[in-house]
Amino acid sequence: MRPTADIERVVSIGALAERTGVKVETIRYYEQVGLLPPPERSEGNQRRYGRRHVERLAFIKHARDLGFAVDAIRALLKLSDNPTMACDDAHAIAVAHLDEVRHKIARLRSLEKELERIAATCSGGVAACDCAIIEALADHAQCSHAKH
Repeated sequence: MRPTADIERVVSIGALAERTGVKVETIRYYEQVGLLPPPERSEGNQRRYGRRHVERLAFIKHARDLGFAVDAIRALLKLSDNPTMACDDAHAIAVAHLDEVRHKIARLRSLEKELERIAATCSGGVAACDCAIIEALADHAQCSHAKH
């Protein structure tokens, strides 16, 4: 993959997908929601992409890999398209996303502890009707994280 490789010529959607590692369907979706500008069309109505598409798609892919939502990416692209604008909005978007990630991590840690606790209550070898794990899952009040 060479997302920003020197491509002065236009390429098909398949070549763009191969070059960037983004699926054809996803590229079409990004066009549909306005993240990726519509490409030119060949005489046979085939999409034809150039360097600006490759670079923009690389930006979008990197942002998605970092977990940014489509609306956040749209706002970040607007800032990228207007380089003289202050980056206050970009900072706010990144900080908000970081807060979301930290919240998810905290929730996952809580879930990890609860699953460890539930798993420790059962060593196997009993009938399912007597299984402490099955009982804990059937009664949410037994979960320690349910009290938070």
